[in-house]
Amino acid sequence: MSSPLHRAGTVAIVGRPNVGKSTLLNAAVGQALAIVSAKPQTTRDRILGVVERDGAQIALLDTPGLHKPSTRLGRTMNATAREAARTADVIVFVTDVPARDAVTLGVHPGDRTLLADIGAGTPTLLVINKVDRVKKKERLLPLLTELATLRDFAGVVPISARRTEGVERVLAEVARLLPEGPPMFEPDALTDRPIRFFASEYVREQILKTTHEEVPHAVAVQVETYDDTGAVVRIEATIHVERDGQKGILVGAGGSMLKAIGTAARERIEALVGRKVHLALWVRVTPGWTESPAALAELGYGGTT
Repeated sequence: MSSPLHRAGTVAIVGRPNVGKSTLLNAAVGQALAIVSAKPQTTRDRILGVVERDGAQIALLDTPGLHKPSTRLGRTMNATAREAARTADVIVFVTDVPARDAVTLGVHPGDRTLLADIGAGTPTLLVINKVDRVKKKERLLPLLTELATLRDFAGVVPISARRTEGVERVLAEVARLLPEGPPMFEPDALTDRPIRFFASEYVREQILKTTHEEVPHAVAVQVETYDDTGAVVRIEATIHVERDGQKGILVGAGGSMLKAIGTAARERIEALVGRKVHLALWVRVTPGWTESPAALAELGYGGTT
């Protein structure tokens, strides 16, 4: 019989966009909970994933990538990430190594700014992601040395989140840093988000994967109806865009693009709920929603920033 949990707390995963924060969360919970794409600012909300390791209940909080915002939506996303870091018991600061053809492995300027700004008094674990890009690991030493001058880290873990290499060590290090206390969630808890939230995210994920330029950043998905009382889960959702041209791209010739997005999203939702899903999608032009406090609030993005 396993020993009772004796440590518990929240762990904010923070860092620049596209360093692999959501991939790390998914690898830690063993499920593709958070959406992932190659586009920046994929994550817009705080997403909780609960993991139990080494006698501890770890509440991992995936956060939006901290960036220089150009819209009210961007400022709201930054505020979400900073609030998660401010209230967390532990911070996992994720950075990555440059692409394979980089001559030097120096500290990204954005990392310098974030480390000066985020959770100075909170135990911080440094996670270097995408180390599979570097064959000779000694090339990482100058990067690690330079990062160590910016903060007194509680530990350093090199990982490849995509390959799940090093993720268990991250969880072990985090468990060691958490305060003593009772579990915060039920033993079988995975997240605090409702299924309808993930339904909207999985639709947006397919839009991120299939569209380009300004379209992904101008999209919000609002679930209007979620009915799981029957044999088939029935979901109706509206995709909000800012301009008619963006709507045309999403609908596609004869509705082909919207159908493809819906099919792929439905399969993702079915994998999560373990049941058949009927998903109906509509596209609506909502001009300037990324700058409107009222629209942002209605779409679940706050809008007070």
